[in-house]
Amino acid sequence: MHFCGDFRTTYEKDIEILQTPTVRIGVAACLVFLVVFPFLVKGEYLWVGLQILIAVIGAVGLNILTGYTGMISLGQGAFFGVGAYTTAYLTTKMGLSFWVGVPAAGLVTAAAGMIFGIPSLRLKGLYLAIATLASQFILEWVFLRWEPVTGGSFGIVVPRPSIGGYVFESDRSFYYIVLAITVVMVLFAVNIVRTRTGRAFTAIRDHYISAEIMGINLFRYRILSFGISSFYAGVAGALLGHSLKYVTSEQFNLELSVTYLAMIIIGGLGSILGAIYGAIFMILLPKVLTVLTGKLTMLVPGAAGLAIAMEQGVFGLIIIFFLIFEPDGLAHRWKMVKAYWKLYPFSY
Repeated sequence: MHFCGDFRTTYEKDIEILQTPTVRIGVAACLVFLVVFPFLVKGEYLWVGLQILIAVIGAVGLNILTGYTGMISLGQGAFFGVGAYTTAYLTTKMGLSFWVGVPAAGLVTAAAGMIFGIPSLRLKGLYLAIATLASQFILEWVFLRWEPVTGGSFGIVVPRPSIGGYVFESDRSFYYIVLAITVVMVLFAVNIVRTRTGRAFTAIRDHYISAEIMGINLFRYRILSFGISSFYAGVAGALLGHSLKYVTSEQFNLELSVTYLAMIIIGGLGSILGAIYGAIFMILLPKVLTVLTGKLTMLVPGAAGLAIAMEQGVFGLIIIFFLIFEPDGLAHRWKMVKAYWKLYPFSY
């Protein structure tokens, strides 16, 4: 039997994150699946799962800035690089632990993001996007030219984390560290958007003049949003560097920034769940297309070149068609599916 309507009668019930038994069971099942996932797969599939977790952190952070505060950023890839280089420098050249390097990477990247977010008081929309694009180019130049810190074009070799004498050398052991950090950061994001700060972000996004009239300090909350988003990017970049065991400037280019922007648009702006869906979609889509083009090449051996070209073209077409027919993202589609079953068989 399905109940229709809102039956929450206390404030305690209203602020619960998981409000129904079905949601609690679903989240518990997802967590159990994530825990046993490394024992179900291996090799490339485990690596893909690891990359999805890292992408979730970056996408959730960018969604706080773009989806909740309404400020477009084209510099997320460069902020990933700031985090990766920070932890690489601290762990390899200063000899600090991974457990110090990753939080420090987040804080340094948050500071960098807040500096580049200063123009947000004067700029918005397309103009702010161009300003953040400038941060992408400036940071890429720094990665390549500041050789004593970044290693220049040679990059930096990054070690895997360790506790005592145990080194998390395998992807399976490192996966659990990334999983724990991802869960904590997603929970933090879910909670922060429900606080006064999160509501201020949403008010600024919906109508910044009205928000200012209500007493919301636009500069303070816009800078704070840049800081939180950059902190997430820094942590994700640090984890990416430790997962690859190597950090170089080519990894943090404009394409990475655009990919993360596509993640939150496809997943759903202003939705933590949408950022997770978008990250999964954008990481899996190239893998699925590679498998399909591989099958096509096996069926038609002479079409190998065409199949590779089709992979890139189909990738772009899927994104375009998705934006046309589902502009509110995967999170909205999931809400529609839930509403259908909640009202079934009375659709109206």
